[in-house]
Amino acid sequence: MPIITLGKTCCGVAATLTLALIQFSATPALAAEYDIGSIHISQPWARATPKGASSGAAYLTITNNGTTPDRLSFCVASDTSRQCQIHSMSMENDVMKMRPMKDGLEIKPGETVTFKPGGFHMMFVDLKHPLETGLIETATLQFEKAGTLKVEFPVLAMGAAAPGAPAGGMMEGHSGMMQMDKH
Repeated sequence: MPIITLGKTCCGVAATLTLALIQFSATPALAAEYDIGSIHISQPWARATPKGASSGAAYLTITNNGTTPDRLSFCVASDTSRQCQIHSMSMENDVMKMRPMKDGLEIKPGETVTFKPGGFHMMFVDLKHPLETGLIETATLQFEKAGTLKVEFPVLAMGAAAPGAPAGGMMEGHSGMMQMDKH
């Protein structure tokens, strides 16, 4: 087999391809989509946490393809954290407030709800270990009508934007302080 030498261009192309492959391999593949009853779940993901963090967040998109409302009642992430809570976030007087949704979240027929930074999210409380980039965390979601579903959340880098969204920080356009209400 003949060896072809391309000179200096060869090394530049090889280096570029190597860097591209390293970047691609460091990005975890997004988890599969899920269907249970009339509920469709897509783009589950979580953000990496620093060592020592006591909580972390996970996000996903839920669509109700049915003709009646359903409710995401609770989540369990026993391998990841001691508690899993559904949270909402809102701005009040330039203060970002985060609240657990004790009654869960209703998804109306035909509605799509996107959990994202600065909005609805799942909170892994009292982490058992840091959420590390490239790993996959699992949580079980309970819907009142559709039932129970185990979902895998690929962990993206700290500060990562939602898959398919423009890069941005945690609050995505919000400024001010954040306060967690313990209702």
